[in-house]
Amino acid sequence: MARQTKTPGGFIEFVKTIFYAGLIAVGIHTFLFEPFYIPSGSMVPTLLVGDYLVVNKFAYGYSHFSFPFAPDFFSGRWPAGGPKRGDVVVFRPPGDLSEDFIKRVIGLPGDTIQMVNGQLLINGQQVPRQDAGTYSDDSDSYGPPVLARDYTETLPGGVTHQILKRTDEGFANNTPVYTVPPGDLFMMGDNRDNSEDSRFLDGPVGYVPIENVIGPADLIFFSIDLQHPFWQVWYWPFEIRWGRMLHAIK
Repeated sequence: MARQTKTPGGFIEFVKTIFYAGLIAVGIHTFLFEPFYIPSGSMVPTLLVGDYLVVNKFAYGYSHFSFPFAPDFFSGRWPAGGPKRGDVVVFRPPGDLSEDFIKRVIGLPGDTIQMVNGQLLINGQQVPRQDAGTYSDDSDSYGPPVLARDYTETLPGGVTHQILKRTDEGFANNTPVYTVPPGDLFMMGDNRDNSEDSRFLDGPVGYVPIENVIGPADLIFFSIDLQHPFWQVWYWPFEIRWGRMLHAIK
C-alpha cells in the first residue's frame, strides 16, 4: 500500500490562499462595495434601525473619501459623477468627517429648498405627497413609540418614496429659503421631524460637498430588530426581519 506523504509546500499554499483571499476582500471593500449599519431612525420608514446595507462605492466615481482613512491625495471625483435627486447616499458630513451619515438627496447645486408648514418646496414648487395612513415610529430608543403620518412623496424627476411627519410646526417645518451652492447637495432624512440634516446649517451636515459622498445605498442584505439582550440567543430567529432581506432601497 502506498503511503501518503506530506508535501512541504502544502502549508505555504494554504498561507498564500488566505493572503489572496484577504487581498480580494480588501479590494472589494475599498473599490466596490462596503457594508453599512443603520444606528438611528432618521430614515424611517425607508430604513430601520438594525438594517445592514450594501453601499455601491463606484457608482459616482471615486473621491478620497472612498478609501479607508480618507487619505487626502486628490480632490474632486474620478471619473466625474454625482448623485441624482432622490438617491439615498452615505456620506461624510462636513462638520464631522470621522462619521458616516445616510440621507436622501433632495437638492442639487443651484436648487432652492424650503419647508413651509411641513410641506417641501423645491425651486418654489410644492412637492406633491399623498397620505398613506398612520405609522407607529419606535425608532427613539429613549421613549415610547410615536404616532406619525406616513406620506408618499414624489420628487421632481419622478422618484417616489415614503416620509414620516409628526408635526408641521417648529423651525424644521418652517425654514428660510436655502440656495444650494455649486458643488454641494442638500440632504434630508425621510423621518422629517427626527433627522439632523441640511436644514440645520450650523449642525454637522449643512450643505454636503459632492466630494464627501461615498456612494448610494443599494440593498438591505440583513436586518434585525434587537428587542432583547444580545445574550438571549433563543430570540434571534424571531428578531430577524426576514421580509427585509435582499430588499432594494428606493
